[in-house]
Amino acid sequence: MAYRQIREDGDEVLRKISRPVETIDKKILSLLEDMADTMYRADGVGLAAPQVGVLKRIVVIDVGDGLYEMINPVILEQSGEQDGIEGCLSIPGLSGKVKRPMNVTLRYTDRNGESITIKANEFFARAICHELDHLDGILYKDKAYKMYTEKEFEEMRKNKKD
Repeated sequence: MAYRQIREDGDEVLRKISRPVETIDKKILSLLEDMADTMYRADGVGLAAPQVGVLKRIVVIDVGDGLYEMINPVILEQSGEQDGIEGCLSIPGLSGKVKRPMNVTLRYTDRNGESITIKANEFFARAICHELDHLDGILYKDKAYKMYTEKEFEEMRKNKKD
């Protein structure tokens, strides 16, 4: 179990395009484990390899239904639209409103080299799109039409509960 440093906004690695994984070896398997450990420790729901300084097309996601380890993920189809608040482990203290597809069909390779195709919707689809953007050097704030500080976001949540 190893934790990696999460790169933050301003680090140039977050703006670079990641390379496909050619071979799933011990180094890639170790990276997957480190990324999951790092994501859970930071209380995140997703983490892309560039966020830990590795320019490989790898993401890990767990929105509450178990861990997905995705190597070379590709969105095959998307439909619908959802509007929601996003945050990012690489952009602490801020949140933003972003439009994303409601549904996505995704193909990726798992740790065993198997090709997997899944359908995701709602929050899971949002998390997939957010993490895949990282692989192309895109941060959610690039797509956000409204940004909130941590204080503003907490006030907004508090007022919705009242």
